[in-house]
Amino acid sequence: MTPDDLKKRTRDFAVRIMRLVDRLPKKTSSRAVGSQLVRCATSVGANYHIACRSRSRAEFAAKVGIVLEECDECLFWLHLIIDAGLMPAQRIQALLREAAELTAIFTTAAKTARHGRDLKKSES
Repeated sequence: MTPDDLKKRTRDFAVRIMRLVDRLPKKTSSRAVGSQLVRCATSVGANYHIACRSRSRAEFAAKVGIVLEECDECLFWLHLIIDAGLMPAQRIQALLREAAELTAIFTTAAKTARHGRDLKKSES
């Protein structure tokens, strides 16, 4: 997967999360959880986009670390939506899978960046 493919994938993920949040019940708890979920989901793509413009391996590794934290936070909020009964689990399963896959991708990217291999060449 190229960096451009991953940029699109993270953008698509954010859009799907925004659409999900728009369908949550109109309650105080939904607004609070939805706001947090949108914030971290949009941060995934934004920070990856910035990471791709890094000037150094260390800067890339730091930004990818932020992306990874935001992906993991998305998983938390998605599980909380299910646990609180704000939306049925089956409506969220595809987003849970995508968040888990993005977490795995960025876990690998963070490890690769920290251990000094050139991630951008290996993605081509």
